Amino acid sequence: MKKYYGFIRLFFSLFLCTALVAGQVVQPATAFALTIGEERDIGEKLLYSVRAHFQIIDEPDISQYVNDLGQKILSIAGPQYFKYHFFVVQSDEFNAFAAPSGLVFFYTGLIETMKSEDELLSVMAHEIAHVVSRHIAIRSDKSGKVGAVSMALALASLAIGDPALATGLFTGFQAAGQAVELHFSRYDEEEADRLAFGWMNAMRRNPKAMEGMLKTMRRISRYRRDRMPPYLLTHPNPEARLGYVQSLLESQRIQGKKIDYIKTDNFDFLRMKCRLLVAGNDPQKARAYFTNSLALGKNREESVMATYGLALLDAQDLNFSEALKKMEQVRLQYPDRDILKVDAAVMFMDSGDLDRAYGLLSQVTHRDPNDMYAAFYFARALEKKGEISAAQHLYALIVKNLPEYSKGYYELGRIEVQQGRPGTSAFYLGKYYLYEGKMKLAKEDLTKVEHDRSVPDVLRKEAKALLKRIEELENL
Repeated sequence: MKKYYGFIRLFFSLFLCTALVAGQVVQPATAFALTIGEERDIGEKLLYSVRAHFQIIDEPDISQYVNDLGQKILSIAGPQYFKYHFFVVQSDEFNAFAAPSGLVFFYTGLIETMKSEDELLSVMAHEIAHVVSRHIAIRSDKSGKVGAVSMALALASLAIGDPALATGLFTGFQAAGQAVELHFSRYDEEEADRLAFGWMNAMRRNPKAMEGMLKTMRRISRYRRDRMPPYLLTHPNPEARLGYVQSLLESQRIQGKKIDYIKTDNFDFLRMKCRLLVAGNDPQKARAYFTNSLALGKNREESVMATYGLALLDAQDLNFSEALKKMEQVRLQYPDRDILKVDAAVMFMDSGDLDRAYGLLSQVTHRDPNDMYAAFYFARALEKKGEISAAQHLYALIVKNLPEYSKGYYELGRIEVQQGRPGTSAFYLGKYYLYEGKMKLAKEDLTKVEHDRSVPDVLRKEAKALLKRIEELENL
C-alpha cells in the first residue's frame, strides 16, 4: 500500500513538473471577494501610507533595475489585471510584500541577505505569484459590515510593517466578529512557489536560487525566534516551503528534462546591493562589510564590488580624491559599464569638477537616452552650466518615464518658481509632496493650482483630478 501511495505521489510530481517546465500551471476558478477596482484602490491607498511612513529608495538606477527585472517575469506570466510597480524600502527588516494591485515592496534588510540576481528574481516571482493568484482578494469576506477593502488594507499594512494604518481597521473588523488570518496559508505559499518555479524555468533562470533563499529564511527563522521578521510572519514555515521546492527540483531531475540555464551576470545586482548598503543609516557597518569582503577576496567580482562600495563611502565622507581613485580601479575592471561613468560623474560634480562630470554624462545620455539615472544628473549639470531650458526638458522627460519619481517634480517646481511662475511651481511641488506621502501639503499646493488662471489648463485639470482621487482614497 505504501508503495502504491508513493507511486501516486511520484506520478503527481512528474505531472506537475511537466507543467512547471512549460511555465504554466492551471489555476482553479475562484470567486473573488474584491473587484479589480477595489484592489487598485487598496494598493494606491497603501502606497501613500508606505511613502508617508517609510523611506522608499527611488533613485532612477535602482528603480529602473528592479522594475526591469519585474517586467521580465511578467512577460512570462502573461496578461495581467494590474500595472505592476516594484519598490525598494530602506529598512533593516527582513521583509518583502506584494500588496493588492501589483505593488511589490522589497526591504533592504532582505536584499542584503541575497547572494545573486537569481535569488532576488526568485523572491520577486513568488511575490508576483501572490498578486496573480489574488490571494488577499480570496481571503477577504464581503459578508461583514467592515468590508473586504478594510480587511485587505489591514492585512497588507500589517505585512508591510505599518501597524498604524492597520490598528483602526482591525478594531472595527474584530468588533464585527470577523476572523482575521495574518499570514498566507500553506496552499497560498505552495501555489506561489509553484508559479515562481515555472516562471524561473521559462526564463531559463535556475530555480535552485529559490532553494538558496529558503535556506536563508530557515536559518533566520531558527536564530530569530524571539522576534520573527515580518516576512516570516506573513510567509510562514520556510521549512515546509523548502521541502516543497526541493521536491519540485527532484521531480524535474527524475523527469530528465534538461534546461539550458543562463549564466547570470550579477553586476547590476551587486552594484545595487552596494548602493543600498551605503544608503543605509550605518556607514561604519557598511565600511566593515566592504573591508572584510576585500580582505577575504573570495573572487574577483566580490573584490571589485567591495572596492566600489568603499568608493561610494569615501564620496559620502567628501573624500573625493580617494573615491575617484577607487572608482577608476572599478571602471578598469568593467570598461563597458556606462553606469560606472555616471557614478564617477556624480563624484566629479560633487567635488566641483563640473566639466569632467558634464563630459561623462553627455556621453552616456547620448548613447542611451532611456538611462534616467544619467539623464537626472545630466539635467543637474546642464542647470549648473546655465542651460536651464535643456535641463527643464530633461526633468520633464524623467517624470514622464518615471511618473512617481518625486525628485523630478521637485526640480521642475524649483525651476518654475525661479522663472516667475509660482502657480506652475505649485503644481509640480504638489506632485512632489504627493509622491513623498505628504498628503496635507500636496492638497494645499494642488488646491492653489486648481483656482490659479495663470496655470495652463491641462495642469489645472490634472490638479483637480488628483484632488478628487486623494479624497476618494481618504474615504475608503
